[in-house]
Amino acid sequence: MRQSTARAISACLRTLLALCFPGTGCRRRASAPPAPAPAPAAPSVPYVSPWSRPWTSPTKEEAAELFRLQAERHDRTEAAWELRLQWERRRAATLATMGVDHPYTYEGAPFGADDFRASA
Repeated sequence: MRQSTARAISACLRTLLALCFPGTGCRRRASAPPAPAPAPAAPSVPYVSPWSRPWTSPTKEEAAELFRLQAERHDRTEAAWELRLQWERRRAATLATMGVDHPYTYEGAPFGADDFRASA
C-alpha cells in the first residue's frame, strides 16, 4: 500500500515538474510555431443570383415529350398489371386441377388470404 501511494505521489510530482520546467535539451523538440491558417480560396466563378434572370419553363415540345413519356410509362404499368393478374389466374386454375385451393383475393373479397390456409 505504501509503495502504490509513493508511486502516485511521485507521478504527480513528475507531471507538475514537467509542466513547470519544460525540458530544453537536444533530445527534446522545440515546439514549432503554429501553422498559419490558409487563406480562403477565392471563388473561381462569381456568384450569380437565381433571381437575376426570369424563370424559364419548358418549351411546348419539351412538355409534349414529358407527357408522352408519362403516358407510355402508365401504359406499360397497366400492361404489366394485366399480365400479373393473368399469371395469377392461370396459377389458380392449375392448382385447382390438382385439388389445391389458391389464396386468390381481390379488393372487397368476402374471404382473405388467411382463410385459405390449411390447418394441420
